[in-house]
Amino acid sequence: MTDDPKYAEAKRHVEAMKAFYIHALIFACAMSPMFGLNALAKGGVWWAQWPLLGWGAGLLVHALLVFSPPRLFSADWEARKIKERMERQP
Repeated sequence: MTDDPKYAEAKRHVEAMKAFYIHALIFACAMSPMFGLNALAKGGVWWAQWPLLGWGAGLLVHALLVFSPPRLFSADWEARKIKERMERQP
């Protein structure tokens, strides 16, 4: 069963999802204390939003890579375009 390309692709995708969920959990576990410390700090300077924005952007990109539809220039896309091109030629 491990030689099946569909199985290999599904396994790769599930591993990518697991990596994203771990990333999101670490993000939440790290950002919560940062905002707590920032709220307790004297001086009123808010700094916790900067790691939130930077790391959050990275987390968003990770989510898009894992959960977005297949890439535009995937192997399936290339095969479809070649087939379309061959069918149009006389």
